[in-house]
Amino acid sequence: MEGKLPTSIYSEIGELEGVITHTPGPEVENMTPENAERALYSDILNLRVASKEYNQFKGILDYFTRTFEVKDLLKDILKNEKVKQGLVEKVCQNETADCISEFLLSNGEEELARSLIEGVPLQKNSLTNFLSKERFSLKPLHNFFFTRDAAISLYDNVYVGSMASPVRLRESLIMEAIFDFHPLFNTKTVNPNPGKSRDSRIAIEGGDVLIARDDLLICGIGSRTTSMGVDYILRNLKEKKEKQHILVQELPLTPESFIHLDMVFTLLDRDTCMIYDPVIMKMNKYQTVHIYAEEGKVKFIREVENLPEGLRKLGMDLKPVLCGGKDDQWIQEREQWHSGANFFAVGPGRIIGYGRNVHTLEALNQNGYEVLKASDILKQRVNPHDYHRFVISLDGSELPRGGGGARCMTMPVSRKPVDW
Repeated sequence: MEGKLPTSIYSEIGELEGVITHTPGPEVENMTPENAERALYSDILNLRVASKEYNQFKGILDYFTRTFEVKDLLKDILKNEKVKQGLVEKVCQNETADCISEFLLSNGEEELARSLIEGVPLQKNSLTNFLSKERFSLKPLHNFFFTRDAAISLYDNVYVGSMASPVRLRESLIMEAIFDFHPLFNTKTVNPNPGKSRDSRIAIEGGDVLIARDDLLICGIGSRTTSMGVDYILRNLKEKKEKQHILVQELPLTPESFIHLDMVFTLLDRDTCMIYDPVIMKMNKYQTVHIYAEEGKVKFIREVENLPEGLRKLGMDLKPVLCGGKDDQWIQEREQWHSGANFFAVGPGRIIGYGRNVHTLEALNQNGYEVLKASDILKQRVNPHDYHRFVISLDGSELPRGGGGARCMTMPVSRKPVDW
């Protein structure tokens, strides 16, 4: 098929060729202060403001690459009756919502896609439903605009996210169906929990998986990804690859801004990375572990000093840029809280992040990154291709309150190889 896109992610920084996004919709506003914590939020968002900011972010992605919307891809596959029935069955089974399966199947692909993402209101047609404090038979997917977590492009396959919270399981079911059945993609999905009985000990989310090189992964373990999740990835890779290194970073369980590795560490270019210094360099009680497998067997597992040192020993000598700058730990904490370490590369040394983190942007500028406003690029006042290295600053007052940044909001499908 013309335009078919194979999965090919062998780095975090290769020139981007395709990315999946989800523009936040009414599901984001179907939250109250009472249920925000259950929805994995610490605050509720204003959709009007968040949409304006997200449209700017999406405009920047469209400027550099092909973008694909989850809802459009979902509508496409729901035209197939067998796919539609299979997905609805899995969703209702996982969420004990068999009572609405007939209603869901009666909808066309547009309405069904909307219901699967935005939720289905609870009908007050029985005493039990009338007395229920719930508003939805099928809950909205409040977190789905963070497309990074539910599916992970890893080399030439897509690993289905094994989500730590049941609130997000439907996201991974939808993404698995898209990659299995949409004619646009040419890939194989790998599911850690394919059957009806889910092993909750195997948890893997995309924010904790960074692809450094074709032989080197960096994984975080903490509140969202477990050690058994990393073991699962290793078991699959060591059977396919002659040599595989994995650097594992243990993360604090609190505060919630540390939920994923990419909230404290991201790769920016061949020679630079962004770090949140207090966790990556100074918290010795959180281990950094190097695993090496060769020809299908684990050769060693040992502790290393920290991630930059572990990478240096593997031939990636990266200069750390400090989230929040180097002068004030309070500023570092404030900017990390609003995803100050969470950057997304559209190419080597060409990154996107929130403009509100001014001290982080200043630190990048001091390390050779030109700071460009997203609004100036979209209004054609600035041509980013005139610069060797740059950081595009996004407007962000509302989106950061959702608890994620540019990397969280992107699920890359293909990147060009990096000339190391």
